[in-house]
Amino acid sequence: MSKPFLIIQLRPEDATADNELLKIRQYGGLAENEIKRLRAEREGLPPINLDDYAAIIVGGSPFDVSKPVAEKSPQQIELEESFGELFEELKARDFPFLGCCSGNGLLGSWLGASISLKYAEPVGAIELELTEEGAQDPLLADFPPVFRALAGHKEACDQLPPGSVLLATNSQCPVQMFRVRTNIYATQFHPEGDAEGFILRINVYKNHGYFPPESAEKLIEAVENEETPQAHLILRRFVERYRQG
Repeated sequence: MSKPFLIIQLRPEDATADNELLKIRQYGGLAENEIKRLRAEREGLPPINLDDYAAIIVGGSPFDVSKPVAEKSPQQIELEESFGELFEELKARDFPFLGCCSGNGLLGSWLGASISLKYAEPVGAIELELTEEGAQDPLLADFPPVFRALAGHKEACDQLPPGSVLLATNSQCPVQMFRVRTNIYATQFHPEGDAEGFILRINVYKNHGYFPPESAEKLIEAVENEETPQAHLILRRFVERYRQG
């Protein structure tokens, strides 16, 4: 039997966490028996035996990596420390990993990039530009030079993390997608994102500081007809590349 993909989630709300998992499975082409789900915001991040898994995918999170330590909850501090231990082993083994949105901040910070509010992006569709290295990457090969994705974040990497390769960028947030070694990826945008999922998130997170609450209806109108096939293809290619058997 092939090894499953470990899906690590950090969203405390069941509605957004369940929808995120659904979209990762849908656009990744993952059957139910091909995944193992870990709600790290509930269960913590236990020691993970990488030999048990084909790859790891991490979803989004309400945690702010850039927040001063004194303002972070004990849960967040513990999770960040646990992710650091996981990243240590991932990098040493060049183990397949895809961090979406919060995975970008967590991995980027661990690698030594500063994380701040400087390159925040409002909730909605964005255009991404491939770098020369991105055009050669197997997850992005044959993409158009500019493609659309859904995003929305309060913080981001201020610069390319040391030791990584920039794959996609834009003027609003220069570090949109990077790779470490050969198999470790992070995206600031949401490859699993679609209109349905983002409308749900807009309604759930409208009082969480991502956007003025009174703008929720306009944001919904802006995303309700968005289609982002290239972003979804990144997720599908990641799964197909690392699926075993």
